[in-house]
Amino acid sequence: QVQLVESGGGLVQAGGSLRLSCSPSGRTFSMYAMGWFRQAPGKEREFVAAISWSGLSIFYTDSVKGRFTLSRDNAKNTVYLQMNSLKPEDTAVYYCAAHSSRQIPPDYRRWPIYRYWGQGTQVTVSS
Repeated sequence: QVQLVESGGGLVQAGGSLRLSCSPSGRTFSMYAMGWFRQAPGKEREFVAAISWSGLSIFYTDSVKGRFTLSRDNAKNTVYLQMNSLKPEDTAVYYCAAHSSRQIPPDYRRWPIYRYWGQGTQVTVSS
């Protein structure tokens, strides 16, 4: 069974930074587009960012542009989400996901189209 494993979540004060990492167990994901989603209590899962297999195409949701940076190191089979200038509204469980294509799909904001998921990592930003 293929799984994605996230790490790097935690508790941070507003204005602080965290870096989330995502690596697959049992398989290489260097050929897949990857995404990050988040879900706050009582809210639907929402798109955060997506990156193509080459790393040349990256999309962000408007609320994180200029603060979050998504990157990948295919040699290490790892995707990173650098989160700076964190705000209390960024508090959520963050999920890593892999799509079954190399390029970011047109409907990349829709979480059901992603094939593989991690268990999530909690990010809490205090005010």
